[in-house]
Amino acid sequence: MTRSIDRDNQRFKEIVRGKVRQGLKKYITHGEILGRKGRETVSIPVPNIEIPHFRHGQKGSGGVGQGEGEPGEAIGKGEDEADGQGMPGDTPGQHIREAELTIEELAQMLGDELQLPAIQPKGQDTIRAIKTKYNSIRQTGPDSLRHFKRTYKRALRRLISSNEYNPLRPTVVPTREDERFRSWTDIPLPQANAAVIYIMDVSGSMTDDQKEIVRTEAFWIDTWLKSQYDGLQRRYVVHDAVAHEVDEDTFYRVRESGGTRISSAYTETQKIIERDFPPADWNIYLFQFSDGDNWGEDNTSCLKMLQEHFLPVCNLVCYGQVESPYGSGDYIRELKKVASNFENLILSHIKDKDGIYESIRTFLGKGK
Repeated sequence: MTRSIDRDNQRFKEIVRGKVRQGLKKYITHGEILGRKGRETVSIPVPNIEIPHFRHGQKGSGGVGQGEGEPGEAIGKGEDEADGQGMPGDTPGQHIREAELTIEELAQMLGDELQLPAIQPKGQDTIRAIKTKYNSIRQTGPDSLRHFKRTYKRALRRLISSNEYNPLRPTVVPTREDERFRSWTDIPLPQANAAVIYIMDVSGSMTDDQKEIVRTEAFWIDTWLKSQYDGLQRRYVVHDAVAHEVDEDTFYRVRESGGTRISSAYTETQKIIERDFPPADWNIYLFQFSDGDNWGEDNTSCLKMLQEHFLPVCNLVCYGQVESPYGSGDYIRELKKVASNFENLILSHIKDKDGIYESIRTFLGKGK
């Protein structure tokens, strides 16, 4: 039986989650929750929820609706009690509550807030998973799989057919020949697998603020894709003039500088796909972030590699250009020249942290 306190506790949790939903855009566009992310849950700070209650004044002091009062008499707090003014007080201030939500709950909120469609995996890009199903009976097997009902029915049938069954003393003792055991078959199941590769420009023209924008957006993209695929695989590439594959922790912490050669990142990404993710078996997502400041004639090589190696095999190739005071921003203009030829090439211009929200919607809004 559900206790009243359990119902109240559940209702309170729903109120807290409602507060998170109301402020989700703020949490999406700021990277504060990255430091609060655990293995399965995320702690989100929400304003403390005050429970309404009556507050009594001093006895005999009167109040609103009591007595005639005087014109101009103050009701409640006066202006001299504003925040930050007056004498030191002894009353408590506003507190912040830590609301723990699972990654799945965050993904659901994100999908509802941005109205993201469910992802439709590529038609044949699946691998086979094996599911064991107990769906048959056999005469041999371990005792742990003995089917008692089938065994006793078999024994009863044997006794009745041999006229050994006595209704007045209905004793049924199965023999070894009566025993029946559960059996199983291995059923191959299609299972869509997805790999997401993040490419981040860490050259000198990318400031710490721009890198934080990239990491925040990558976290929310991860959150959504995990809700759409089981066993999402992730790889991370950072580059200046030279590219390196790094682990997740390094991606979220690295600080580098130097020139920019985007083609080096594409070469490293191509190696990762060939090594780990055969396109026939995987749904591949490529998310690239840069300020668009690329070296010399490297743009030509980059466009060629995109059209030959990535766009034909990836579900999505998403390029987010983060505005930087130092970057030229030329690369997105080069990509726009070929974007109309490829439905899976998505471009986004991210001016500042507030641009993360619409960028995510742009990248994931087609349900690919």
